[in-house]
Amino acid sequence: MMGETYAKAGVDIQRGDSFARFIAGLSSPAVSGGIGGFSGGIEPDLTGMKHPVLLSTTDGVGTKILVARQLRNYSTIGIDLVAMSVNDLAVCGARPAVFLDYIACGKINEPVMKDVIAGIVRGCEEAGCVLTGGETAEMPGVYGEDDIDLAGFCSGFVDRENMLPRRKDMDEGDLLLGIPSSGIHSNGLSLARKVLTPKDTAYEELLTPTRIYVKILSALTTTGKILGAAHITGGGLEGNLSRVLPPGLKIVLNHTWEVPEIFHRIQRKGNIDHREMERVFNMGIGVALVVHSADKDDVMELAKSEGFPLQEIGELHRG
Repeated sequence: MMGETYAKAGVDIQRGDSFARFIAGLSSPAVSGGIGGFSGGIEPDLTGMKHPVLLSTTDGVGTKILVARQLRNYSTIGIDLVAMSVNDLAVCGARPAVFLDYIACGKINEPVMKDVIAGIVRGCEEAGCVLTGGETAEMPGVYGEDDIDLAGFCSGFVDRENMLPRRKDMDEGDLLLGIPSSGIHSNGLSLARKVLTPKDTAYEELLTPTRIYVKILSALTTTGKILGAAHITGGGLEGNLSRVLPPGLKIVLNHTWEVPEIFHRIQRKGNIDHREMERVFNMGIGVALVVHSADKDDVMELAKSEGFPLQEIGELHRG
């Protein structure tokens, strides 16, 4: 009689090794050739940096993974995973360099995992960073067979003199400019899922991937005219912008920008107070910038030439 095995306990080492080989074999400059070892890395390009600083961040996609499971569509969720971390680095003025993923599941489902990894690679390509490694953890008992969870980790470099925010340079009258979001991104999904059902025509819109802002922010920050930038995630515009402001300055929004229909639909279906909507969702603004009023036209013209038209969304006041 054959005794117990790891596979019988629900963990298939061969399936895990096969998936690791699949990742290592992907043909993309965004995938390190060293995947499969005990660690991975790159030779960083620090050209032009007098005092390079290494910044790191980590994030996940929250309950957006449940939307992917309900719709049986995992093709974009990996992009979200990359976006949530690289955007956090980019608003600090940093250039993302390496990305790592952690995928936890009850059972390795190769088609699902391959879709997730394909999205992660696409996200890394767009962000200009390299997937240097990761971990796929098959944990039956902790997760059900169809369960999956994601976490991402990213590190990048910035010259200390170019780090954002520049709080000492901010003052009353400085303007707030918004870079549009692609939709709901990866925050507020627990509320959105409570209001919308998979039968709702707008439900698939919840899977629209988080926009990656690395290239546009790199172009804008190199001008030296960006005083601060905030990635608008959970907490909304005010909650995230306040993290980059000095004491004594407050945010005054003009509410004149066009809010995407998905937010109006969620609000109507759930009879949600507008203040709650603003606290939970990005309301159509993925990144907010702080600039001197004299630099507004130059910044907006550059962003437009890069394919990212900006909107004036408010200004800073004393108080």
